[in-house]
Amino acid sequence: MSTTTPTTAPAPEVPGLHLEGLTKSFRRKRVLDSLDLTAWPGRVYALLGPNGAGKSTTLSIALGLMRPEVGSVAILGRPFDRSCLAHIGASINGPSFFPRLSAHRNLAVHAHLTGTDLDVIDPLLRRVGLGDAGRTRAGSFSTGMKVRLALAMALLTDPEVLILDEPQNGLDPQGVIELRDLLRSLAHSGRTVVVSSHQLGEMARMADDVGVLNRGRLAYEGPLQGLADPDDGVGLENAYLALVTGAGVQR
Repeated sequence: MSTTTPTTAPAPEVPGLHLEGLTKSFRRKRVLDSLDLTAWPGRVYALLGPNGAGKSTTLSIALGLMRPEVGSVAILGRPFDRSCLAHIGASINGPSFFPRLSAHRNLAVHAHLTGTDLDVIDPLLRRVGLGDAGRTRAGSFSTGMKVRLALAMALLTDPEVLILDEPQNGLDPQGVIELRDLLRSLAHSGRTVVVSSHQLGEMARMADDVGVLNRGRLAYEGPLQGLADPDDGVGLENAYLALVTGAGVQR
């Protein structure tokens, strides 16, 4: 993966992802309750929240995989329709690939389906740290390698909006650092990067903006600095726990 350390690009006028008034229920249980969310190009947005808070539901609706009862989704200022998918790369609900095919062949299948040039595959594999494993069957990969392949699939079409659900899961410490640098680099190049995670310390290092989802609504949305010191993972833990439980942890 890339190991650059970029600065954050200024936020433009049109958000990469905008959710407005999303409401969604399952079996009479309201999971999202008039949820508003805005993620900007040039910035990494961390979506935080306890299990069952609605993070995966939110991302599924943002990708058109699920319909809200009420509310709207806009991608790069356009109301969501199928054409918006050409601008989005995503990895949610864990890695998905053909286990009997090599990493390169898995990406080639996706390239064929999306009309992407095959020449981008080898550089992309090197970018996510799989340059030496491109011809290896994906089914033999470690958990961390599968995560890297899922990220490569999400990046294959060079999307303007990137949506990732728990992308650090399964990565070793070096992989977590490389992922952080890569996502920061993508944001610096003008892309909108949305990441859901439970790893508060890592989000304190990676994110520009934070949304804390609790009981179907955002208890906080705004710059990380408005919630905690970006260099203070414990500070983010305290702020997060105060928002979702009314309690903090002691230093």
